[in-house]
Amino acid sequence: MNARPDIAALGAASPIQLSVIIPFLNEREVLPACCARLRRVLRRLGLSYEIVFVDDGSSDGSAEYLLELLREESGIKLVRLSRNFGKEAAMTAGLEHAAGAAVIMLDADLQDPPEVIPDMVRAWQEGADVVSMRRRSRAGESALKRLSAYAYYRLLSRLSRSAIPPDTGDFRLMSRRAVVALLQLPERCRYMKGLYAWIGMPTRIIDYDRAPRAAGTTKWNYLALFRLAMEGITSFSTAPLRWATGLGAVAALAGAVFGLGIIFKTLMFGDEVPGYPSLMAVITFMGGIQLITIGLLGQYVGKTYMESKQRPVYLVRDVQHSGAANMAVPGYGRDAACD
Repeated sequence: MNARPDIAALGAASPIQLSVIIPFLNEREVLPACCARLRRVLRRLGLSYEIVFVDDGSSDGSAEYLLELLREESGIKLVRLSRNFGKEAAMTAGLEHAAGAAVIMLDADLQDPPEVIPDMVRAWQEGADVVSMRRRSRAGESALKRLSAYAYYRLLSRLSRSAIPPDTGDFRLMSRRAVVALLQLPERCRYMKGLYAWIGMPTRIIDYDRAPRAAGTTKWNYLALFRLAMEGITSFSTAPLRWATGLGAVAALAGAVFGLGIIFKTLMFGDEVPGYPSLMAVITFMGGIQLITIGLLGQYVGKTYMESKQRPVYLVRDVQHSGAANMAVPGYGRDAACD
């Protein structure tokens, strides 16, 4: 494979003003509608643009549909990864293969409507390096998912030293300067929502209403969302370790008080203390605290281990692009990839 491209030089030399990155996995049902709606919006902007699709190991014919489309349409690039590396890796691949002066991250399922892109571009033209889209409503989602998302984003915001705006996802615009800064971060385990916030930059927040999925089924079950939530918390805060220390201290203090009480009662009254139930309760409680603490330590040690292997974030199978000179740029590979 070819060497990794110079991201800053690529953006500076490109005539493309706007890149829209769409990472996807098995979205054949919704891709035609996504392409049509996005094209209608982009053509009205009066900017040169490209659409960068990143195939994260699809097996439902999504890539084949796009290969046919890019033969008919200009301004389309398809980056196919060698396997499924996950959405965070696919977004990183899209950022490294996008050439626009501004870059928009968009999901293929149309829950984030392309029709708000003109507002994002306007904010960028007014000087914002990052335009974060905040979900005012979340149509089509269960009450449990809305409640858990509400609680998680606020917890993460309180734990992280970086200001992560609540209710914002990956749907956002970034200037070339912000993209270059983001891609300088060397993490292999990439929690993009936190990385977006970490780089700072002048930011504008725009509220919008999130729509139900246009077609197909979500690839995010509750277990996957929980794993992503744990990744976010352990990537941007050591507070859980401090909590574990505090909990251990409280448990130790409670155990000491309980033990002193037993000794005092025995010395003063000579009572035989019936110990089996209370002993089992204390052992179970302390064992639970120890297992929780070991699990937290394991999360951080595991992240350190994954980072120490220095594996790249993803591997590219190939890059295909349509041939319009004012829309697409030459394809290139990346010699890296996996988490």
